[in-house]
Amino acid sequence: MLRSGLLWLSDRQNVFEFVKRNGLARRLASRFVAGETLDSAIAAARALNERDIAVSLDLLGESVTDESEAARSRDEVIEILERIDETGVAANVSIKLTQMGSDLSEEICVSNMRQVLDKAREKDIFVRLDMEGSAHTERTLALFWDRLHAEYGNLAGVVIQSYMRRSSADVDRLIAMKARVRLCKGAYAEAEEIAFQKRRDVSDSYKSLLESLLDRGNYPGVATHDQELIDHTIEYVKKHSIPADRFEFQMLYGVRRDLQAKLRKLGFNMRVYVPFGTQWYPYLMRRLAERPSNVAFIGMSVLKEALTST
Repeated sequence: MLRSGLLWLSDRQNVFEFVKRNGLARRLASRFVAGETLDSAIAAARALNERDIAVSLDLLGESVTDESEAARSRDEVIEILERIDETGVAANVSIKLTQMGSDLSEEICVSNMRQVLDKAREKDIFVRLDMEGSAHTERTLALFWDRLHAEYGNLAGVVIQSYMRRSSADVDRLIAMKARVRLCKGAYAEAEEIAFQKRRDVSDSYKSLLESLLDRGNYPGVATHDQELIDHTIEYVKKHSIPADRFEFQMLYGVRRDLQAKLRKLGFNMRVYVPFGTQWYPYLMRRLAERPSNVAFIGMSVLKEALTST
């Protein structure tokens, strides 16, 4: 019921217009989304850089429906790369392939991604391909390792979700390619035959994939707010004498800022994903709808941070 309600709200333009005018709602959104403009995202990046935290800028929007919309998304991402270069912020870029037209055709998507990656190569800025729901997993990975990685090498990296049953084989292949992998648990609601459902199974999968990436991977991103997994990472790298500059922790904008600061103080690299753009309302609603437990997760994250800072 909660999931269907959130999805319904995500598509209600009249609700979006109301929320945009509501001061409390905008303040809540501003905790997790760095405004609607590139200027606001750059400002958020600078503030994080001042705390010695790197960022990945994420222009909100996905599943474009026509070629002109994909071209517009491509041009906006190119502008992000140019602004990162101009301002000197410590940042890379995160992209969903459906933004670039992968639902329209592979050739449209590849053409747009080549233009983005040509600019990224010119500016020496890394680009991460986000992972979407299971309907896009094979397409994203195939396009990455058959087309983009083959042409651009480690200028681009990809995301692997530990709750997908296929991820062990995918990680082994990506390690062999020396590709850069961001490891997360996964936030989409997926069927049991393709994804682990129990929290313990997802965590155990994460630990196994993480250890492979730490042992043999190319600068993996340890993307989690889970204290158990963070502690496991720290214990593992100490036990195996893995230098702190061989990987980085990654977290979401506005979530466990206390933990971000703590890990940085301990000498670990930290990167924060900074989403921005006019589609912040559907973004928040859909992320919550993908797993309604995320509502409780966000609330607990805010509470934990508040208790830690008191």
